[in-house]
Amino acid sequence: MTNTNAPKVAFLLKRGVEQPELTEPWKAVEEAGAHPVLVSEEPGTITALIHDWDRGDDFDVDVTLDEADPGDYTALVLPGGTLNSDKIRTNPQAIAFVKAFFDADKPVASICHGPWILIEAGVVPGRRMTSTSRIATDLRNAGAEWVDEEVVVDGNLITSRSPRDLPAFDAALVGALRAVD
Repeated sequence: MTNTNAPKVAFLLKRGVEQPELTEPWKAVEEAGAHPVLVSEEPGTITALIHDWDRGDDFDVDVTLDEADPGDYTALVLPGGTLNSDKIRTNPQAIAFVKAFFDADKPVASICHGPWILIEAGVVPGRRMTSTSRIATDLRNAGAEWVDEEVVVDGNLITSRSPRDLPAFDAALVGALRAVD
């Protein structure tokens, strides 16, 4: 049974999301008493990947991007996955959705390749961040201070490197949700 008064957390993703980067934070959000919501461009289901190559599970989309209002959510999670992040960063509507969370100073948590989306949203200059090392140069070129740490919290922004850092990422996300309450 879902608590309809629980804070809602948007998970913005599409096909190709790295499955543990979706499922582990999702579980942490639920265990913290919040309500995770899968937001994607199209209705139906999305298929996750494991290690960017192997087919994962299918997940039901709760709300389409057209229907999603950033004002309805307490926080935003941007799971990684190379394909997922690369596709989302090319969608102007998705970028506007992400930017709205920064404009409202709401918590945003992004892991692995997810910061590619933040680069496109123009919200990384001057931020201390981490990510997969594969996009470290992209973040530096966009004006971020990239560091090789399991989790980095810079104001409302939480970033982590990879699935191996999920315990620290989840703890920082839950901490940010509790601070908002």
